[in-house]
Amino acid sequence: MSPVRGNLFTVSAPSGAGKTSLVNALVATDERLCVSVSNTTRAIRPGETDGVNYHFTEAAVFEQMINDGSFLEYATVFGNSYGTSKIWVNEQLELGFDVILEIDWQGALQAHQWLMAEQGSAGVGIFILPPSLDALRSRLEGRGQDGSDIIDGRMAAAVDEMSHFEQTDYLIINDDFDIALADLKAVILATRLRLSQQQRQFQPLLASLLAD
Repeated sequence: MSPVRGNLFTVSAPSGAGKTSLVNALVATDERLCVSVSNTTRAIRPGETDGVNYHFTEAAVFEQMINDGSFLEYATVFGNSYGTSKIWVNEQLELGFDVILEIDWQGALQAHQWLMAEQGSAGVGIFILPPSLDALRSRLEGRGQDGSDIIDGRMAAAVDEMSHFEQTDYLIINDDFDIALADLKAVILATRLRLSQQQRQFQPLLASLLAD
């Protein structure tokens, strides 16, 4: 029996809200989940690995990939381009894996539009917010990666990003990490237990239970 096609989840959040930490913790406990590794034109940072954190891609190559229709979504953020491989995501979904895209709100909309065109149904959008602006700034400063001017820019961008939370399906406040992670797990489980999902997965069982 071929596997039931997986679900597509988009997780959006302002920089510093803890999105990546939550997703990493989630995926570490769930074999059916995988995270898309995006292509990006930004420079590699200390501690990052090509092909693990991102596929670090020259700008000219990235532009060619756009022209070839390789991305299901792409966008420019803080002067760097990011894109999600259409082929890789589709392959994982066909294999029955649930795919998570860590993505900004614009990319999330593009991804859901692609999925609607691909299989006639939308994915599941999740938005993560910090408990306060002060907490968000503190987290950005705690990284020790950016100067005050960069952090001010990220804070301004964060307010714009957060204003689009209503365009997703689920909202999680990352105040306590363990609670936020439990909430995220609950969204994944609830999606898998939807009637349409269960009907596809257990079609033979349902038929036998209802047979005369």
